[in-house]
Amino acid sequence: MADFIVLSTADWDHPLWTNKQHTALALAEAGHRVLYVESLGIRAPRVGIADRARIIRRLRRMIRLPYRRHKNLWVWSPPVIPGGHSGLKLALNRFLLRIGLFVATRSLKFRFQILWTYNPLTTLYLDLSRFAASVYHCVDRIQEQPGMPSQLIEVNERQLSRQVDVLFTTSPELQATHLRWNQAARMFGNVADYRHFNHALQPLTCPQSLRSSPRPRLVFMGAIDAYKLDLRLLNYLISRNPGWDFVLIGPVGECDPSTDVAALESCPNVQLVGPQPYEALPAWLAHVDVALLPLQLNGYTRNMFPMKFFEYLSAGLPVVATAIPALIAHADVACLCEPQVEIFEQAIRAVLAGQGPNLDQRLARARTQTYQTRTEAMLEILQQQGLLARFGSHSRVQVTGA
Repeated sequence: MADFIVLSTADWDHPLWTNKQHTALALAEAGHRVLYVESLGIRAPRVGIADRARIIRRLRRMIRLPYRRHKNLWVWSPPVIPGGHSGLKLALNRFLLRIGLFVATRSLKFRFQILWTYNPLTTLYLDLSRFAASVYHCVDRIQEQPGMPSQLIEVNERQLSRQVDVLFTTSPELQATHLRWNQAARMFGNVADYRHFNHALQPLTCPQSLRSSPRPRLVFMGAIDAYKLDLRLLNYLISRNPGWDFVLIGPVGECDPSTDVAALESCPNVQLVGPQPYEALPAWLAHVDVALLPLQLNGYTRNMFPMKFFEYLSAGLPVVATAIPALIAHADVACLCEPQVEIFEQAIRAVLAGQGPNLDQRLARARTQTYQTRTEAMLEILQQQGLLARFGSHSRVQVTGA
C-alpha cells in the first residue's frame, strides 16, 4: 500500500465537502495511508468575518502535528502565508512547507510518497521529483473564480500538467485543455456517495423548517455564489411561480462577496437555510420534489462538473439543470435546459407532472458513479503505469527536508 500526500485547496472540516475530502477518504478506505494537507491559500484573505475565523482556526492547528481523522488518514495544516506567491513571502512559504512536510511525514513514518495534488500552483512550492510519483487531479478552472491570481495560475498549471506522472480531469472542457500539455490526461467526471444520499428514499424525519412549507418544493444544494449560480434566472422562477416553495441549502457568497441575495430573502416562497451538516442532507432531499442546477454559462461553469448532480440522482430526485458541457452525456437521466426562464419553467412543470427520466433510470446511473468505483479506476491507472509497483523498490525516494 502507498503513502499519499493529498495537497488540497480546501480545509478538511469545510461544511461543503468536495472532491478533495471524498477522494482522500476513498484512498484511505482502499487501505492506503493518507496525509491530507489543508489549503495553502491560493487567494489572499479578505477582510471579513469568515476569513478571519478561518485564519484563527488555522493558526491554532499550525502548531500541531498531523491529527488522525480515520484509521489511515491524517490532517495537517501547513504553516504558510495565504496568497504569498512572490518575493520573500514565497521564499518563506516554500521553506515552511518543505520543512513542515518533512516533519509531518516523518512523524507518520511515510517513506515512499505519492503526491496527489489539487493545487494548480504546486510547482511554485514543491519539486515534484522529490516524490515517488505525482498526480494532478484537476477538478475545475479555479482561475475563473473571483479574487484568484489568474495569470499566475495559468502559467503554473501548465507547468504542473506537463510534469506530473498522471493527470485526471473532471469535465470535457478541462480534458481538452490539458491534453494540449499532457497527452496522458484521463477524464473521470464527478461522482457521489451513493449509499449516503440514497438514504433519502427511506422514511426520514422531515426537517423542522420544511414541515409547514407547501408542495411542490424545489431545492438547490451547494455554494450560493453569483459567479456561477444564475441568480437572475432563479429570481424570475421564484417570482413567476409563487405556489412553488424554493429551498436553498448552502453558504452565501463564500467565494464571491458580490453575491446579493436580498431579492431572494424578500420572497415568501424562498427558504435560505444556510449550510447543513452532511449527515442531515438526505433528510432534506427526502422531502423535496425537484432538484435544480440553475447555472450561468460562462468560463467557469463550462469547465465544471457539478458535484450535486449525482448526489441529487442518488437521492432519487428528478434534476432540472443548465445544459453545461459536462452534463450533456447524462441528458438521458436529467432535464437539461438553456438558462432561460421559460425553458426552465417548462422543464420543471414537466417533471412535476411525472414526465422525463424515471426513478429507476436515475438510480441506475447514480449507482455506477461512486467515489469507490472512481478511485479504484484511478488507482488501476497508477498500477498500470508502474507507479504503485515502485513501492517495492528504492526509486525516487522522497526526502522532503533534504
